[in-house]
Amino acid sequence: MYIGLDLGTSGLKALLIDEAQSVIAEATAPLAVSRPHPGWSEQSPADWLAAASAAMDGLAAAASLSGVKGIGLSGQMHGATLLDASQNVLRPCMLWNDTRSHKEAATLDAAPAWRDVSGNIVFPGFTAPKVMWVRNNEPEIFEKIAMVLLPKDYLRLWLTGEAVSEMSDSAGTSWLDTGKRDWSDPLLAACDLSRETMPRLVEGSEVSGELRKELAERWGLPDGVVVAGGGGDNAASAVGVGVVNAGEAFVSLGTSGVLFAASDAYQPDPATAVHTFCHALPDTWHQMGVILAATDALNWYAGLVGSDAASLTNELGALRSPGRAMFLPYLGGERTPHNDAGIRGSMTGLEHATDRAAGTAAVLEGVTHAVRDSYDALASTGTRFDRLIAVGGGSRSDYWLQAIATSLDMPVQVPVAGDFGGAFGAARLAMMAATGAGAEIAVIPEISKVVEPVKDLTSAFAEAHARYRDTYQALRGLS
Repeated sequence: MYIGLDLGTSGLKALLIDEAQSVIAEATAPLAVSRPHPGWSEQSPADWLAAASAAMDGLAAAASLSGVKGIGLSGQMHGATLLDASQNVLRPCMLWNDTRSHKEAATLDAAPAWRDVSGNIVFPGFTAPKVMWVRNNEPEIFEKIAMVLLPKDYLRLWLTGEAVSEMSDSAGTSWLDTGKRDWSDPLLAACDLSRETMPRLVEGSEVSGELRKELAERWGLPDGVVVAGGGGDNAASAVGVGVVNAGEAFVSLGTSGVLFAASDAYQPDPATAVHTFCHALPDTWHQMGVILAATDALNWYAGLVGSDAASLTNELGALRSPGRAMFLPYLGGERTPHNDAGIRGSMTGLEHATDRAAGTAAVLEGVTHAVRDSYDALASTGTRFDRLIAVGGGSRSDYWLQAIATSLDMPVQVPVAGDFGGAFGAARLAMMAATGAGAEIAVIPEISKVVEPVKDLTSAFAEAHARYRDTYQALRGLS
């Protein structure tokens, strides 16, 4: 048996699978976010350990863990967990959606070496600018930094006593030479850091350490349980849904939206604001477009009109041609392809005939156009799309999936009901590490249905997407 631990922003999930990769048990523990100032988003690493303890206690209460061979880790990316020489936490962890370091990010990104070596824009959410913010604003803390860890890797330190990270998560720090899959000494030196302040690197499917004996005894695990490198949340989710080979991709309609495509070559293009990261498996990479508000935009609209998201989408019926009303889902800025933290959302083209259903359709179409933006950006780098799988809460809406299929003019596959997220992918990585198995076990789940494009509407969606891009340019001039 194998355990996957997924350290999310709002909670930690523990999942137990057997040798056939069937889910045996699961447990969750909630987490809260602190926002003491505008643009700040923090968590206490001690809360992660408490959540992991609670989730593992719940897993042990639900099933015997005596046959567990490995544990895999997945987690929220980019967080700056700063430790002193005694491995004490120096300050609350600044999370992926903390934007206070936007000035530091712009300063780093202005030096060409950062994009050239890391393969990415230095976004404010990434780890390096956060540490630079600490240097500039909390110098007494910066002077004590002996180790910088990502959130899931702090969990690993507690589980194993080892300071280790892996390639997919580390690629989101801005310090990784993403093509060489190693820390960049010049980029670290530019931040007054060194290789000694960074964790050791392994691949996601490799062993990073063994579970500490006292924790194994507490939860009834045997001696020698290995802990795999694991992956950042999206890379681990890709392993969970089987998107590990070039040409395979998934679109995730969660709070945020992600268009993720696996690649067997390193092909960065930072100017597109596409994220080019290492995958959680050796010698593979991935391209990713990020939409900051997907179901978050629909839930916002549902609150505005006093309804719930499911009721709104159920009212729509068959896919309609895009109307005059147009929604831009930039409620908190946008990543791909705009890299625009200051832009905000807009609903335009309203008329007397615009009713609640028209507004709902406009919101779903707006997110769909944002997915198309990411698709175009990824395709411009040479990324292939042979298969597209839909996951996340928004994938329950047939209307939304048909809009995406029609906009991209390609079928969207929907897996059977089940949990194929970060925790499942982490458990698969644990199986690989414990058994020596490779990517062949990361199979795509059974497909329950295929949503085809509505060919009669593809040109209408293409025209609406062009208007969407024009509207963004006009809106940008006002922001």
